[in-house]
Amino acid sequence: NRHNSADSRYWGFVPEDHIVGKPIVVWLSLDKDRDWFDGRVRWNRLFKMVDNIK
Repeated sequence: NRHNSADSRYWGFVPEDHIVGKPIVVWLSLDKDRDWFDGRVRWNRLFKMVDNIK
């Protein structure tokens, strides 16, 4: 179905006033300035509760 669907690269960002609710957990955290094989995934932040992140 990938040829018949679109993701955020196509339709862009969600307007802030359309966001309902609050985040609970960090599912995935990436460092945009690094490569996938050079520390891009910030392992220390994965699956952390949002209230505990400083």
